[in-house]
Amino acid sequence: MRASWMMGAALLALLPAATYAQDVSKKVYQLHQKLITLDSHLDTPASLDLPGWSIDEEHGVHSDFTQVDLPRMKKGGLDGGFWAIYTGQGPLTIEGFRKARDFAILRGLSIRNMVAADPANFALALEAKDAAPIAAAGKRIVYMSIENAYPLGEDVSLIKTFYDMGVRVSGFAHFAHNQFADSSTDPSKKPRYGGLSPLGKELLKEMNRLGIVPDGSHSSDQVLDDLLALSTTPVLLTHSGCKAVYDHPRNIDDDHLKALAAKGGVIQMNAYGAYLRASKPNPERQKALMVLYGQMREDAKISPEKRAELLARRQEIDRLYPDTDKPTFDDFMAHMLHALKVVGPDHVGIGLDWDGGGGVVGMEDVVALPKITDALLKAGYSEADIQKIWSGNVLRVLAAAEAGKGK
Repeated sequence: MRASWMMGAALLALLPAATYAQDVSKKVYQLHQKLITLDSHLDTPASLDLPGWSIDEEHGVHSDFTQVDLPRMKKGGLDGGFWAIYTGQGPLTIEGFRKARDFAILRGLSIRNMVAADPANFALALEAKDAAPIAAAGKRIVYMSIENAYPLGEDVSLIKTFYDMGVRVSGFAHFAHNQFADSSTDPSKKPRYGGLSPLGKELLKEMNRLGIVPDGSHSSDQVLDDLLALSTTPVLLTHSGCKAVYDHPRNIDDDHLKALAAKGGVIQMNAYGAYLRASKPNPERQKALMVLYGQMREDAKISPEKRAELLARRQEIDRLYPDTDKPTFDDFMAHMLHALKVVGPDHVGIGLDWDGGGGVVGMEDVVALPKITDALLKAGYSEADIQKIWSGNVLRVLAAAEAGKGK
């Protein structure tokens, strides 16, 4: 989702605090901490460039609206994941491509700098086999991904620059159609290419050659059809949901779920409330938020004072226009359990969209993650199944991309 500095938990109004370790038994908590846990879509890199913000310090979902930092990852037993280079969709012009390219490279460097600045706690992962030893060393696992290939412009060879930087997963489109693919949520509500563009097909071929996993989240169903037909390695949906539970364009239907699984792919379940179920309209709140967000850009350089002002305004919106119909943890689990019913534990994973709009009542930040393990156990899934869901499946897809390199 969008990696804006307030968007992570910004859609969550003031929720009651909870001590999540008390929400599961000690036995479940210990099991969860033992698992290798990866989230396939962390928009947290947007936080890294905030003035005065540190990944090593504990922050609060109700104070600065962020959802992931090192202390909370430890509490919630999150070993790491795929840290996203997100770039908002801009004009399909030479100047637009140039600005997006420069921003994306700098965001990627922010991720690398996070690792370099704290090697005792973070380690860059480049292959599927890297995850286990990093976790065993007590460090957080940092894979890199791209959300929205727009920054590549019309030069597909530029993906090699990001591969060399560490990127191992890449999506194609975001909220709107771009030069590579149709989006599932383009404002026109009409397809531009009917799937991947000719340039998008070239990009997919280059990704397969390099060993980069293709990500179909945010792209249209027709793009997914093209990815499944043309990719030489399995496809990942890094943060998606199920149309059978809630018929939203960002979710996929059961037929596509089965087709994805048949090709070895995996759907990683998101927790972005607007995609989980319909909510009651709150126009005053939405209008106030849009005014606030209109003053924030991903590449904006803000002072600590300006950030404090914006945070105060965000909290005031919560006070004046509380969101009283927020999706819950049960809504999230409904999507996960449906996907598991349709394609089984070999083809389902977790990509909650933290710091990009994800989070629900009962699971506001990464501290709450043991609840997922608890819910899966109660649903009858084994420890082996849950390990696949938490990391085994996404690592299998990454390993398959590595094995297919150069073919």
